[in-house]
Amino acid sequence: MACPSLNSSLKDIRNFLPDVRDGLTRQERVVLWVLHETQKERGGRNVPTAMLWGRVCEHIDISPDELSAMLARLGARKDLP
Repeated sequence: MACPSLNSSLKDIRNFLPDVRDGLTRQERVVLWVLHETQKERGGRNVPTAMLWGRVCEHIDISPDELSAMLARLGARKDLP
């Protein structure tokens, strides 16, 4: 049986390592999934970042700045002219 602290450390590391299938981390996958589900609920309309952050926080620990940076990196955020 594995040591609990080692097992939890490996689990934490896996949250930040890109998956070989598509290069997404677990955090990115959660954000995109929550974004998709929220867009469906809103009839395809855009999702305010504050609303998305509130829902993402139910699944992972992430700051608003980290979420904004992730959305920009993933191309899920429109830049205003």
